[in-house]
Amino acid sequence: MKVCIVGAGAIGGWIGTRLACAGRAQVSALARGATLAALQAHGWRLQQAGRTLGAPARAAADAAALGPQDLVIVAVKATALAGVAPRLAPLVGPHTLVMPAMNGVPWWFGHGVAALGDTPLASVDPGGAIAAAIAFERVAGCVVHASAAAPEPGLVQHRQGEGLIVGEPAGGRSERVQRVAELLAHAGFDVTHSADVRRDVWYKLWGNMTMNPVSAITGATIDRVLADPLLRAFCSAAMREAAAIGERIGCRIEQAPEDRHAITARLGAFRTSMLQDVEAGRPVELDALLGAVQEMGARVGVATPAIDALFGMARVFAQVRGLYPA
Repeated sequence: MKVCIVGAGAIGGWIGTRLACAGRAQVSALARGATLAALQAHGWRLQQAGRTLGAPARAAADAAALGPQDLVIVAVKATALAGVAPRLAPLVGPHTLVMPAMNGVPWWFGHGVAALGDTPLASVDPGGAIAAAIAFERVAGCVVHASAAAPEPGLVQHRQGEGLIVGEPAGGRSERVQRVAELLAHAGFDVTHSADVRRDVWYKLWGNMTMNPVSAITGATIDRVLADPLLRAFCSAAMREAAAIGERIGCRIEQAPEDRHAITARLGAFRTSMLQDVEAGRPVELDALLGAVQEMGARVGVATPAIDALFGMARVFAQVRGLYPA
């Protein structure tokens, strides 16, 4: 199988290195700048469990140099996808699957959900540009349950978690996604082939839509966020609003917020990806985590005062630092 990683940062580099080392796929990368130079000079590099994994990397800045792929794994930040999507055309052949391994609500999420209407979610796909570049029929859904960091271009440090949930966005299971699941499992990932990946996306979002921006604003690790009763209660209120939205779009949440907090607390004193982005001066993915939820709430008639407040605070916080558009 020919696999191209688009966005060889922390998560993309983690997946790409593991696949390249496993030897069952021809793995390439669409990259640019320092990351491209590092991949071309040093190949794939991943530090995990006290050892460094490495493999040669075929990397290019132009998708035409890589040609059609069987699987394209998109691991760029949500803020960059609108600019990247039109460049992917040379990678897509008659049977190519495009699998975004990204945070938050993906551009395809509202497709076929009657309660959300036919218009693409403006918060994550303004004007439908991404949907126009990547046909829904090409998409495989993916949810990442792992933490990794890129201390320097082309070098990834895996921290915790091995989980990848994959599935058909329209629901059900398919042979094409099963082949992807088997490829990833062979590379050592903890893979679930889900019959309802849309709900899996929503469940992950339900947990990190509050933890990410709250940690970014406060600068606190998650243990400290959850230890403050007022902040914990505020996060719970936002999660109850998101759960109400989920009920109306077929993504019911079975847990109470406190149950999810207990699971998150077991992860200890960790710094969220958004907090890491703020500390590194990178753009933050507020639209995919909060803007999309607010937009969906408006479409299905669910009031979202806590989500609105968190979105407002987080975006002004980021705007002041030049990390979110004014």
